[in-house]
Amino acid sequence: MVLFPSRDIRVQPYFGFRNESRLIIDARVLRGDAPDFDGTGGWRTFRTMLALYNSHEVPEHSVTLEIEAPDGNRHTHETVSDKEGFVRFEIELSPAWPLPERADWQTVTFRWRDRRGEHCVAGHVLAPGADNREGVISDIDDTIIETGVTGGIKSVLRNWRRLFATTPQGRESVSGSELFYEALGGGVDEAGDDTGDVLPASRRSFFYVSSSPWNLYPYLVAYMRSRAMPIGPLRLRDWGLNRKTFGSGSHGSHKTDAIDAILSLYPERRFALVGDDSQGDLTAYAHVLEDHPAQVSAIFIRKVGEPFSTEEAAAKKAIEDAGVPLYIGTSWDEGRDFLAASGLADSTDAKTVIDAGQEGAGQ
Repeated sequence: MVLFPSRDIRVQPYFGFRNESRLIIDARVLRGDAPDFDGTGGWRTFRTMLALYNSHEVPEHSVTLEIEAPDGNRHTHETVSDKEGFVRFEIELSPAWPLPERADWQTVTFRWRDRRGEHCVAGHVLAPGADNREGVISDIDDTIIETGVTGGIKSVLRNWRRLFATTPQGRESVSGSELFYEALGGGVDEAGDDTGDVLPASRRSFFYVSSSPWNLYPYLVAYMRSRAMPIGPLRLRDWGLNRKTFGSGSHGSHKTDAIDAILSLYPERRFALVGDDSQGDLTAYAHVLEDHPAQVSAIFIRKVGEPFSTEEAAAKKAIEDAGVPLYIGTSWDEGRDFLAASGLADSTDAKTVIDAGQEGAGQ
């Protein structure tokens, strides 16, 4: 039920991605203003976060996507939002659109109408570079951003201020993650779109797969940009605030399905998988390796939870038996073995991370 029908309709684009023959991009039709994270935290941030979770979706609303082909011709595609306000475009590109030499963010346009008239907003699609066939697929919570939520609803209540009353700029990052991810990305090329927005494209394309809700998309992107971390498409979930949400049972299937879709779109590329042990990442990544043995270059797990379960121990053994480099440690500051396993040990960026980790360990 729409509680505030007078609020203006907006479209929230999510980062898309493509290969030579297929383009995928999602968005959500919502009522109300876009979130503002420029405050100093506290009550203002709490109200902003509450509005994010208590979103007002607009179902059955027509949205048009406009894309420009390499030959300059423009094409439009139209769909209608579902009951949760989501729209999804999966577009076959024919004839094929070659990938750029280096990774690039390409601009598309969403258009819609409401009582005020016609509106448009830019969306961004990642086109991985033809010069680098390596990529990274990373978790978010407790992999790059500390949540403290490792034990169900009770841990959420203990960490409510961190989760609901702290700006993206004020959130605590996982130790060592910023320097490590910068090195793992292999450097950054920045490109601006028609709106003047600048999106950094890491040479190793990044994808983020998380069980966080889509409601948090703008918050998570703001966090990544505030830390100058590699930007990439986010594959999140739609869920409500309930006990099932905070359990680990459904996290693994969401991640394996999302990663499978990414690997299937890029069968010629290999990916490092990065996560933590608070939501079954080790087991999920072992399943991904079993299904795509030629596409997993390394697996890296941050240890934050309890001792490994029988299932996790079996997953660890399966990864090791497959001969895939596996790092398990409590901090990304422990970078020497991690970077060596991921094939970055000879790079200048990797040496910077190793040196930083050694300096931190000596303090």
